[in-house]
Order: sequence, then structure tokens, then C-alpha cells
Amino acid sequence: MEWTPASDMLAMSLRSAIAIFAAAVVVVLPAGAFGAASVGSYEQVAWVRRAASNFVRDELRGDGASACSILNAPLRATRRHATCARRWNAHLATVLRERGSRTLLRADARAIPSARVVVHGDGASIALPDPLLSGASRFIWSENCWMLEG
Repeated sequence: MEWTPASDMLAMSLRSAIAIFAAAVVVVLPAGAFGAASVGSYEQVAWVRRAASNFVRDELRGDGASACSILNAPLRATRRHATCARRWNAHLATVLRERGSRTLLRADARAIPSARVVVHGDGASIALPDPLLSGASRFIWSENCWMLEG
């Protein structure tokens, strides 16, 4: 191809379009999409995020029964004649009255879509501002889904 002023302008406008597109991608992607890469298959990471999202949503609603459905079996067991749902309803009623607890849960909910997830075999963890359970946000593959473990 022979150089002409028109071909030079076309090349410049193509480079400009690519630069604008690249800048737009950086703005549109969630925070942490480049730096904190997750480990595991896309499907596994998405499942862990969904389980974490469901758990935080259930906590914000004060729905102990639904929160229990995401807990690993040993955590769902009846203790001292109290079912998991009964214990979690009581726990959430107390926690959600505490100043700042809903703010922490909402911060977790906002962080989940871009949080670093590490899947290793039948275990997984998600890095959140406020850990989900017992100072950790660990999941285990059990009952054909990711369950939160303590």
C-alpha cells in the first residue's frame, strides 16, 4: 500500500479508536478485575460468589432458614434442641440491631462480584472486607454445591 495523507489519517484514527476502547474497558471492569485474579475455573469462581452473595443477602434480610441452607452440614445440626434456622434467626435479630452491622454486610455484598476467589480442590475462599463466618470466608464442595464452613 502506498502512503498517502488519507492512509496516514486512517491509521491514526484506528490507533485512536483502539486507545479509546482500551480506556473504556478499564473504566467498565469492576475494581480488582486486573490485580486480584481469582484461581479456579470460571464456573467454580462464579458458584462461590453466588453462594457468598446468597448468604449475605439472607443475613441482610434476617432470614436464618435461608442462611442455614448455605452452611455445611455440621453447622446446620440441631444443638441443644435448637434448629439451625432458630439459632440463626436469633443471632441475626441481635446482630442486625448492632450499629454498623448492615453497613459491613452491604460492603461485603458490593465486594463479592470482584473479590478474589481461590478454589483448590474441594475447598474455596473469598476475600471480603468483613469475613462471612468465624473470621473466615471458606467454602467446601459438599452436597453438589459450595457450602460455607466454619
